[in-house]
Amino acid sequence: MADSVAVKPRKAASPPAQGGHRSTQRSRREARAAYLFLAPWFLGLLVITIGPIFASLYLSFTDYSLLQEAKWIGMDNYVRMFTEDPRFIASLKVTTIYVVVSVPLQLAFALALALVLDRGLRGLSFYRSIFYLPSLLGGSVAIAILWRKVFGADGLVNAVLGIFGIEGQGWVGDPDTALGTLILLHVWTFGAPMIIFLAGLRQIPSSYYEAAAVDGAGVLRQFKSITMPLLTPIIFFNLVLEIIKSFQSFTQAFIVSNGKGGPADSTLFYTLYLYLKGFKSYDMGYAAAMAWVLLLIIAALTGVNFLASKYWVFYGDDK
Repeated sequence: MADSVAVKPRKAASPPAQGGHRSTQRSRREARAAYLFLAPWFLGLLVITIGPIFASLYLSFTDYSLLQEAKWIGMDNYVRMFTEDPRFIASLKVTTIYVVVSVPLQLAFALALALVLDRGLRGLSFYRSIFYLPSLLGGSVAIAILWRKVFGADGLVNAVLGIFGIEGQGWVGDPDTALGTLILLHVWTFGAPMIIFLAGLRQIPSSYYEAAAVDGAGVLRQFKSITMPLLTPIIFFNLVLEIIKSFQSFTQAFIVSNGKGGPADSTLFYTLYLYLKGFKSYDMGYAAAMAWVLLLIIAALTGVNFLASKYWVFYGDDK
């Protein structure tokens, strides 16, 4: 019985389809072309970004003056920074005050103006352009020079105060008010967060406000229960960006204080002191260490903001 069963021969494996082979070759050619076009970007990333990052990290552990070869000194720059340099502590204090005061004021002002513009004013695009303009010019040298003139002893502010019989002063030359003028300049550059707030407000469905109005909720109640919770992701986004931007502020303090951080170090921003150590005192190793400390400060604050965001930031898919 078993001998009578015919064994069918196996079919030979068919060769791969020509179409699949051609598709693989085409994919490889496209990948090579993509890498070829991306090569300048990768080269720039390596030479302009990654290379200087590691170079500055190495220099932060050296005594380097730009005129002599770098000498390895280990952690001496970091130790000297926190134990022997009172101007470093002063710059950190001035920058912290600047960030803590200016960022909330700027965001509050930007949100208030965005709420006004969200009412549907005529010529909204014109107002958005006008209010956004300070953000484009706020970090420029020309605006910083103008700001110094406006708050100078013979500036516009004192001229306005003189109309009311109030005797003015040199606001940028007084240690008690010099930092305040820079805080006002930062608040004045509210355009970018305002535009982002306005975009966020436009994404809130109007039906929410209509339902709240039917239930008898007033404007303040609607703002507290609808606008603020749904706008918290935008507030968080602006908060993180403005904190990073504020810690990196340089031009305003450099121009207003004539590149010295005065009077009495009242406008000695962290980045300004870093510049003075690196390019005025030629202590480039110390400046590199300061740059890495600033990086760690910004990274830590950003991490804290992200950790704290789960307690106050509301997303639409949260349950």
